[in-house]
Amino acid sequence: MSSWRRTLLAAGVTALMLPAGAVARAVGGGAAPAGAAPPPATLQLVLPLVTNGRGLARFAAAVSDPSSPRYGHYRSVRWLAQHFGAPAAASRRVVAYLRSHGATGVTVDATGQLVEARLAAGRAATLFQAAPVALQRRGQRRTASTAVRLPAALRGLVTGVIGLDGPQAPAAAAQAVTTVTTTPTTTTTSTTPTTSTTPTSTVPAGPPPTSSYPGPDPGASPSGCAAGTADGGFTPNEYLDAYQYASLHQRGIGGNGERVALIEIDGFKHSDIQTFASCFGLHLPQINQYTVGGGSAPAPGGEATLDLEVLTAAAPRLKAIDVYETSPGAASVLKALAAPLQGSGLEDQVISVSLGLCESETLQSVGQAGVRAAEAVLQTATAAGVSVLSASGDYGSSDCADLYSTKLVPLPQLAVNFPSSSPWVTSVGGTNFDLGPQNQIVDQVVWNDAGGIPGSAAGGGFSELFARPAWQNGVVSSPWRAQPDVAMLADVGPGYAVYCTASQNCQGRGWVSFGGTSAATPLLAGGFALVDELLRRGHREALGLANPLIYRLGRNPASQSKVFYDVTVGSNDVGPFIQSSGQPLGCCSAQLGYDEASGWGGVNLSAFAQAALAAQRRLAVPTLRLLRNPHPVRSGGIYTEVRCSAGCRVVIDARLAARGMRSFTVRRLARLSRAGSRRLKLSFSAGQDAALRAVLGARRQDTVRVAAAIIDSQGNVERHTGTRKLAITG
Repeated sequence: MSSWRRTLLAAGVTALMLPAGAVARAVGGGAAPAGAAPPPATLQLVLPLVTNGRGLARFAAAVSDPSSPRYGHYRSVRWLAQHFGAPAAASRRVVAYLRSHGATGVTVDATGQLVEARLAAGRAATLFQAAPVALQRRGQRRTASTAVRLPAALRGLVTGVIGLDGPQAPAAAAQAVTTVTTTPTTTTTSTTPTTSTTPTSTVPAGPPPTSSYPGPDPGASPSGCAAGTADGGFTPNEYLDAYQYASLHQRGIGGNGERVALIEIDGFKHSDIQTFASCFGLHLPQINQYTVGGGSAPAPGGEATLDLEVLTAAAPRLKAIDVYETSPGAASVLKALAAPLQGSGLEDQVISVSLGLCESETLQSVGQAGVRAAEAVLQTATAAGVSVLSASGDYGSSDCADLYSTKLVPLPQLAVNFPSSSPWVTSVGGTNFDLGPQNQIVDQVVWNDAGGIPGSAAGGGFSELFARPAWQNGVVSSPWRAQPDVAMLADVGPGYAVYCTASQNCQGRGWVSFGGTSAATPLLAGGFALVDELLRRGHREALGLANPLIYRLGRNPASQSKVFYDVTVGSNDVGPFIQSSGQPLGCCSAQLGYDEASGWGGVNLSAFAQAALAAQRRLAVPTLRLLRNPHPVRSGGIYTEVRCSAGCRVVIDARLAARGMRSFTVRRLARLSRAGSRRLKLSFSAGQDAALRAVLGARRQDTVRVAAAIIDSQGNVERHTGTRKLAITG
């Protein structure tokens, strides 16, 4: 591909979480040694509860498996908490114990998986017999760890304590093309993985060419205000045309009625997002800000600004964007991951996470208990029909960085990013592309700028924590989870056109180009919201965990060619640029079909939406009509007509209440084997008939409220009609 030019760009994007003590060096550029920052007086703690984790995992797998009879039968977070969360009595014991030892703000989260609390640092160290943070040397890496002993009263009730180490800095993967700036990304843990992986996707000898090139793409057709197009980054119309978002927008599908959550560790300026939307003629959705974990909202930065602007371009008609801002601490980030699930009903349909940390650093930061807690949150989201997407990282297949180096260069070892490596997450990798005159994709390559910015490349490879999920069988030969699943535009050269006046990352410049897998992730998250809108219009179940569908489409040559833009050129191996030997590390290169450098490739969103519409379970939608019958007592009941848009089990409830009579409910169950309607009579018992006659004989008239609902095989309500009123007389 002749248009790929070796261009040295002073830019990169990172996606990692830093252990305590590395914050000053990575974010502020100082040289403070690990542990130099004063410890906080009060700790934000999360205690994962002992729950029915296996049951939750089985349920989440079943509702996301197209071959399962339970496919698409999602449940509310409340139902999931009742069935798989900790028993209420056990939760109360944990809450009471913590409060009795001085903890404040003690609550059980809505998933029934976590207890959250604030506790003085000294009291926490005594209560959990926590040893002070110690630095250990493991090869080229020094890691922080804390020994914890659970009090006898909590054993068997909780699995660990997260947050005792104080601040942890997850890294946000956002970076301008003109500067080398790193910021934090996701969550934590403390044990060493026991198994190494043999890659199945290798790289040829010799360094790959730099994938970036100076913008703008001479073949493309950018549009927008003069200032927004002058910087050279890809404009919304270019990447929306390239991935076929625009064709859905033209049909009025812009995310109407959908909500997307962003998990962030920096903030943003509303005025920046407004300027961006105005420049490119975009409708700006409602943006809600929530601070998670106590404390003040984080300062504006490049990451949240990038995420919001790319998401706004992808889905400009969203009902709302919910931004959950938190501090870069282990407990706070875990709370933020769970925060979109805390509403009484299903709120956010998609969660976008541009945060992460290499798996071994995750274990060393929060331990197995922390990883299991994060997995339980992700499983709950899947079981509730929520799609979670996460950035695969920006250090290539060497995701672990030397966090105590001023350069933050990746360590010369294979590693992948968590939570992107979770089987319950759609992992989004990174590419660059050339566009033609209609902004169509002409060429693609795996993002790898390591030749100009050491370590800067799309994340991908094999997990050391998670076994290969069933939906990767027959595609991935390794016994371990492979990532990414798909890959979207991420290269920092020329990057995305962004408006940002924050001092962090943007230096107040205004128009700037950003890149990274943290840009690719909200782009696809917005795309999933468009798909969910189309599914809802077609009375289909929400997309939920998209991976089983993605891999089913990828295995079929006909659908693969329609839905995915396969990437067959490039590598995400940064070994030649970080090792004195100049040798590659052995993973990963692009090839035909699936590979660990680019997944299945880019997504043709319009084709993917149509495939999802054909694949997702059809919803049965109920309607109810009350037939004219003003004298139900004389005729012995209430006459109704219920209709379902597909075969269903339906329950009709009529509640009668009047002064001088104890209220009662008349219920009728029925099954419709196919789409259609059925007339049903709700009959009164002899006692109910007598009570009604007595009351109506005196009052002559009253009102009955009738509602119908579709229920599943266990009697749980799936959808309801709302209440209808009927005036009745004796």
